[in-house]
Amino acid sequence: MMLHTTAAGRRLAYDLIEGAGPAVVFLHGFRSDRKGTKVAALADWCRAEGRAMLAFDLSGHGDSDGAVEEFGISDWVEDAADIIDALAPGRHVLVGSSLGGWLSFLLARARPDRVAGLVTIAAAPDFTRRMEAGFSDAERADLADKGVVTRPSDYEGGDYVFSRRLFDQGARNLVFNEPLTLPMPVRMLQGTADVDVPMSEALRLLDHATGPDIRLTLMRDADHRFSAPPQLALMLSAVAEIVGQEA
Repeated sequence: MMLHTTAAGRRLAYDLIEGAGPAVVFLHGFRSDRKGTKVAALADWCRAEGRAMLAFDLSGHGDSDGAVEEFGISDWVEDAADIIDALAPGRHVLVGSSLGGWLSFLLARARPDRVAGLVTIAAAPDFTRRMEAGFSDAERADLADKGVVTRPSDYEGGDYVFSRRLFDQGARNLVFNEPLTLPMPVRMLQGTADVDVPMSEALRLLDHATGPDIRLTLMRDADHRFSAPPQLALMLSAVAEIVGQEA
C-alpha cells in the first residue's frame, strides 16, 4: 500500500499505474474505496492500453486515515486536488462515482484547463441538500443535538453516519447553485433503477450543465452500484472515447 500525505497532513492510500497521459483518475463514492469493481475494471483497461491511472481513498475511507464522519466535501475536494497535483500532474480524465461525481464536477469547474474529460457514474452532486430537505423532525434534532444523522445502509459496512461537517461543507460546495460550464467532453452514466440517485437528478444535471460535448446515457434496470458487466463495459467505452479524443 502506498500513502500520500497532503498539505493538510492527511494520509491517503493510493494505487498508481504508470503510462501515457492523460491519466485516468478515479474518485469513489461515499463509504466506498479504491478497491471496488469499477476501479478494478478500469485498472485492467488502463494496463492493457498503457494508460496512466490514479485511484485513491478519500480521507476517512478505505486505507486512508480517519473516520468518514470527521470529513466533508471541502476536505475531499482538497484531498483530490492535492493528490492529483502530486501524482497525476498535467491533464487528466476524471471518472467519478456517486460522491466522486460531485467532487469531479467541482474540480472540473474550478480547474477546467486541467481536465481533459469527465465520466460520471450515478453522480450525486448536492446530495446533502436533497437529504436535508427530506429530514424528519427526529433527524433534524439528532443533527442539532448529536452532530450526526444515522441511516441504515443497503451495502456492506454497517449503518451510514452523516455528520454536521458533511452538511455544512456540502452547503458551501453546491453544484446547482451557480452555472456549471464544462468545456471538456462529458459522459454521464445513470441507471434507471437507481434509488439512491433518482434518474430525475441526472436529467436535472444535464439541463443545468453547459458545454459543447455533454451526453447522458441511461441504462435500463441498472442500480446505484452500476457494476454489472454491461454497465462496466459502458463505463470503459465512455473513458475510451474521451481518451481517444486526446490522442
